[in-house]
Amino acid sequence: MRVAPDTFDCYNTISQAGAKAVIPPRSNAKIQQRTNSNTKPHPKDENLLRVNQVGCKQWKQESGYHRRSLSETAMFQLKIIFGGKLRRRFFDNQAVKLFLQCAALNRMIQLGKPDSYKVEK
Repeated sequence: MRVAPDTFDCYNTISQAGAKAVIPPRSNAKIQQRTNSNTKPHPKDENLLRVNQVGCKQWKQESGYHRRSLSETAMFQLKIIFGGKLRRRFFDNQAVKLFLQCAALNRMIQLGKPDSYKVEK
């Protein structure tokens, strides 16, 4: 079953799996359950309340959402540079190939970074 992000179904599916949903709410999202009720707020409402309190940027830092973005960017780079397919038949050979690709990508990233040093006045 495929569930769209930022819906109650998605949050419910994630909580049934025993995980915490870290999904940024849509810009037009509205709180569904009022805080004055005796029931615990829905996780979607909790995220929305926190975003309204501290802002989206701060919420992403607090929740670790930025790490997801960084990992997606790294995988995008890997697929663009080396292709999105593994052409090895056996798992061990696939693992070695991916290890070498990651090592090469890390080396390329390091070569592209400028050398930084403190300048004394």
